[in-house]
Amino acid sequence: MSDGSVDLGGIRDAIYAAPLESLDPAQPALFQADTVWPIFERLRHEDPVHFTEGGEFGPYWSITRYNDIMAVDTNHQVFSSDFLLGGITIGGGNANFEPLPMFIAMDPPRHDVQRKAVSPAVSPGNLQILAPLIRERAGAILDSLPIGEEFDWVDLVSKELTAMTLATLFDAPQEDRRKLPYWSDVVTAVPMPGGLVETFEQKLEIFAEYQAYFNELWNRKVNAPPAGDLISMLAHHPDTRNMAPREYFGNVVLLTVGGNDTTRNTISGSVFELNRNPDQYAKLRANPDLISSMVSETIRYQTPLAHMRRTAVEDIEFQGKQIRKGDKVVMWYASGNRDETVIENPNAYIIDRERPRQHISFGFGIHRCVGNRLAELQLQIIWEEILKRFPEIIVTGEPRRSYSVFVRGFETLPVMIPSRL
Repeated sequence: MSDGSVDLGGIRDAIYAAPLESLDPAQPALFQADTVWPIFERLRHEDPVHFTEGGEFGPYWSITRYNDIMAVDTNHQVFSSDFLLGGITIGGGNANFEPLPMFIAMDPPRHDVQRKAVSPAVSPGNLQILAPLIRERAGAILDSLPIGEEFDWVDLVSKELTAMTLATLFDAPQEDRRKLPYWSDVVTAVPMPGGLVETFEQKLEIFAEYQAYFNELWNRKVNAPPAGDLISMLAHHPDTRNMAPREYFGNVVLLTVGGNDTTRNTISGSVFELNRNPDQYAKLRANPDLISSMVSETIRYQTPLAHMRRTAVEDIEFQGKQIRKGDKVVMWYASGNRDETVIENPNAYIIDRERPRQHISFGFGIHRCVGNRLAELQLQIIWEEILKRFPEIIVTGEPRRSYSVFVRGFETLPVMIPSRL
């Protein structure tokens, strides 16, 4: 089994030689090095509901098979997302940083009314309105790229398009757009020397600026007539207009991260994987009608968010294991998307799969990603515009990946475009 450029043979042997109970996939360094896959493979085969006693994030259960993940994700009565219990990430609820209230980290009925308040922003009708604007911006971004010299695709393309779209959804000034992916990165960043944030104190300082910016936007919107942007929807909807400032900010964080990570990292991931699979890139160039299935295959293969966490609110026997009330349960979407019992040849990147939308990246049940169609729309449009302009985008070096067990992202991706069409 290989997930691309990293030779996993020796790593795989070591993983299979280790005691089963010692396996802990929640290690940021493994995700950054792209070497976590043999752990998931062994767990799916030998212990698909696996308990890790220690490690960086304390004791937790790993759910690694597709159908088991679906069963947990759709049973919100037993497996809670509530931020008061730790929320949706494996690290949520640590002593340094309490999870924020946000609708993805709530259970019904509170979750349902808040999600409903923002859903019109990503309705089919609104996407039709957004599509020409996204296309115009995508074209302008691509037309500004240097030809014949190396540049960072993440910075000039992936971040730029998602930042423009996010600013539009929030009705924030376009000149502020790059603050949005920066704040999104700070949300998920692990404080470490030389990192994006070095200490929790620095992270909290940046959060204060982030919150102040959106408080000002709220104050502007709440005193203006209702409009079609996300902040106005929250400010005027009867179920959200009286929410506490911390809850409003939590939903802003959710919408920023949700609107940034899937799209941005899949744009980068598509360029990277098409380069690693030149036969698939040739297929796409020969038949642009494959863009839609290529987008879905990349979302599966990339799995922009590696996991979602739940907390058991009662004792339950699940697949022969006794999960206790209060236990942390981690659904590894990245593993479910490589489950060979559900997806044929899952470790291969195949852009014309028979069922390309059969993936778990958007989740299931009540918490299924509210903006999934917007993410797919942006990816569809950017690739339609790429294929009109460039015969090839060449990856010129290894990417730098995110140091995170939550976001499977690209920090940098060096590329070169040899020529225009």
